[in-house]
Amino acid sequence: MSALFNFHSFLTVVLLGICTCTYIKMQFPAILEHRTGFRGFFWKAARIGERLSPWVAVGCFSMGLSIIFF
Repeated sequence: MSALFNFHSFLTVVLLGICTCTYIKMQFPAILEHRTGFRGFFWKAARIGERLSPWVAVGCFSMGLSIIFF
């Protein structure tokens, strides 16, 4: 089933995207310096990961537990 039709899979993809964009921005900041266009979407995901990092971490941890146990 596609990640678009399964809410649990959709949340997993979104959390992994936010975490990946944040990691890339911390390691290679020049890659995500454009704030508009298609690359702007990844800049915004990295910004969410930077500003809401405790909540994103809790979301990743709880998503990992739910994948393992359910």
